Amino acid sequence: MTESVAKKSIAVFCAAAEGARPEYRAVAEELGRALAAHNLGLIYGGAKVGLMGAVADATLAAGGHVIGVIPHVLVDLEVAHEGISELHVVDTMHTRKALMGEKASAFLVMPGGFGTFEELFEVLAWQTLKLHEKPIVLLNVAGFYDTMLQFLDVCEREGMLRGNLKRLLVATTVDEALALTGLV
Repeated sequence: MTESVAKKSIAVFCAAAEGARPEYRAVAEELGRALAAHNLGLIYGGAKVGLMGAVADATLAAGGHVIGVIPHVLVDLEVAHEGISELHVVDTMHTRKALMGEKASAFLVMPGGFGTFEELFEVLAWQTLKLHEKPIVLLNVAGFYDTMLQFLDVCEREGMLRGNLKRLLVATTVDEALALTGLV
């Protein structure tokens, strides 16, 4: 299959680490293949390592289009994926997120650490402030986000989210996550 430029793209936020469970990588690879199969481009953090590298490599292997956005500091640490369709090197993490958000038709969040959490909550805040209306889907692989979702329920009950929790769509499979984006 030859690579094609996708009409719509999904920004995927996930770890630059592999994580403790093999299913994290397996689902990242499944997601990459599914994006290519549905002619959806991948926009991601531009790294060649961890779940980020796995989803990018799987998308590419299936003939999909991959756009990476990475700040200079991470290029300097030699984690940039040089084999993707487009690699945008930017000055700051803020610029990275803004460019990913601008290019994305939807957001999909997989297991990750502080960076992934920050990206998730920033796009949720942007949506709450009506800066975008793009779907935000949490792919809760192997229950990774169960305790966070429980905490967010507490935040809503305590009046801190004021009904905004409904903005976060939750899926447990790749097919369900892609369906929730409204792009397939």
